Amino acid sequence: MAILVPPPRSSPGTDAWARWYTRELEWVTTGTSPVRLLTGLRFDVLELPAAAGHAALRRVGRTGPVVVAGRRMWLLVAAGAADELPGLLDWLEWGGIALDLSALGVGGHIPAPAPPGGATGSPGAACWLRPPGSRQEVELSLPTLGGLGSRGGDTPDLVRLVDAAATECHRARLARARKNLWAHRPTGQPLAFS
Repeated sequence: MAILVPPPRSSPGTDAWARWYTRELEWVTTGTSPVRLLTGLRFDVLELPAAAGHAALRRVGRTGPVVVAGRRMWLLVAAGAADELPGLLDWLEWGGIALDLSALGVGGHIPAPAPPGGATGSPGAACWLRPPGSRQEVELSLPTLGGLGSRGGDTPDLVRLVDAAATECHRARLARARKNLWAHRPTGQPLAFS
């Protein structure tokens, strides 16, 4: 006789996280364990290596909310920005170059970090590097193409953010290639560069 075990239900902490995101920011979540934030509705996401992301953040300063988990980083940008990324990279002359930079829009998701000020998740779990503010602040802090930086003040600009992210992803790629080149170079043989 087989005993049917009900599927695992989300933990009480997970339910609280999903409720917080829905109530405080009006963001859509999966509502299950692990909680994931759905992209393409209230925001899109630029995804890149964390090391390149940290370098890009030092270059651009103000951005929207930022999530980091292990070796990956997600920069929250205005909804619709994921559709703009390929054309924007071409316009910035990054088209055709292999970058570890992608965008998540409609149908995507990222792991939900613990709400700001709450308990943190396990080591390596997603956490807020730059947490969201209030619902109204979040909408204004998301980088967008609108006017290519003409929104005034220190409002984040999607063009500058993408250019900095692409530059840092490319630098990281070149550093890895250089490291591999030196690791596989026969000893005693000089390298020739033209």
